[in-house]
Amino acid sequence: MYQLLSGLRVVEAAAFVAGPTGGLYLAQMGAEVIRIDQIGGGPDYRRWPLTDGGDSLYWEGLNKAKKSIQIDLSRPEGRELAVTLATAPGDEAGLFLTNFPVDGFLSHANLAARRADIITARIMGWADGKPALDYTVNAAAGVPAMTGPVGADRPVNAVLPAWDLLGGTWAAFAMVSALHRRRQTGEGAEIRVPLSDLAATSLSHLGFAAEAMLHGDRGRLGNDLFGAFGRDFATADGRRIYLVAITPKQWRGLVTALDLAEAVAGVEAATGANFIADEGARFTYRAQLFPLFEKAMAALGLAELAPLLDGAGVTWGPYQTLSEAVHGDARLFTGNPQFQTITHKSGLSYPAAGPAATLAGEPRGPVRPAPRLGADTDQVLTDVLGLASGAVGALRDKGLVA
Repeated sequence: MYQLLSGLRVVEAAAFVAGPTGGLYLAQMGAEVIRIDQIGGGPDYRRWPLTDGGDSLYWEGLNKAKKSIQIDLSRPEGRELAVTLATAPGDEAGLFLTNFPVDGFLSHANLAARRADIITARIMGWADGKPALDYTVNAAAGVPAMTGPVGADRPVNAVLPAWDLLGGTWAAFAMVSALHRRRQTGEGAEIRVPLSDLAATSLSHLGFAAEAMLHGDRGRLGNDLFGAFGRDFATADGRRIYLVAITPKQWRGLVTALDLAEAVAGVEAATGANFIADEGARFTYRAQLFPLFEKAMAALGLAELAPLLDGAGVTWGPYQTLSEAVHGDARLFTGNPQFQTITHKSGLSYPAAGPAATLAGEPRGPVRPAPRLGADTDQVLTDVLGLASGAVGALRDKGLVA
């Protein structure tokens, strides 16, 4: 936790990954993020993976460091209360993050009618308002047709919801950017972050879209790294590593470490390629190169191979399961200062991640757990909306808040 955004108030009404991720990033940089939760929890409140007690590890991971107010959004009075909260006054307020539909009681137009300078950031499926999830957008964008083993007869979707995670990042970034402009001009903003646009623009930035326009579909490559030398290799003791040689220095180091200079020179002589100067040639002639490296690495155990590769400056890493990583990899989890062991909403204690960015020289604050549903209802109604305790009690008695 850092305090770069201390004093900023963001109201979040969102579920699943992209919206809550945006709120999480803002909260981890110090913003006060107030979740509007439906009474009893929204559609992702019990989403897997679950604890043995039925609490969602997913939900308490994505909502760390936030506050929660439970409102009955099925009733007009509850919806009015949500609008009032989103549009509450204050120079450092009027920031609303959501994945609710474009139209409706939480539309930008409806909120702007109450507060003209409000900034809304809305995560969407398709830009035209049609619903979508990361996995359906990914399928439409063609990525699963490039993923998986060569010759696979069906699409292969990735497990990681990349467009959702990128969506949360973009929503937080765009919101802070719009706030910067509001401080200069007084203008609000309506920000829309469709997953479909995130996929299309990202594939364009990477050159994938242009490649398909000019040359057609790439096709599956298995674990081969497109356009460079990279693949998984087995060691003598049954371990498997992923190894990459992109730069000339990496290539020289790899060839030297495995004592393959003569064999590689033979491939160059036969093909006319220059593997030091031409990264693409290493990919073009990978069928001739891979067997040489397979044989060399299969003759060594990982304990023998690792110091050779490290000493030569080769980029590589072992394959391991997530369970192996969280229990034994100090770089990722066990020794990573990003993590602090805290007691979560579920009552369980386990390491939780703080912000991914590190501010060099600045101490990290404590990681705060996700709230219990409605844990901050009274405080939010009192401090943000200025309601007296009697008025708060009346709302609770009517079942509008919990």
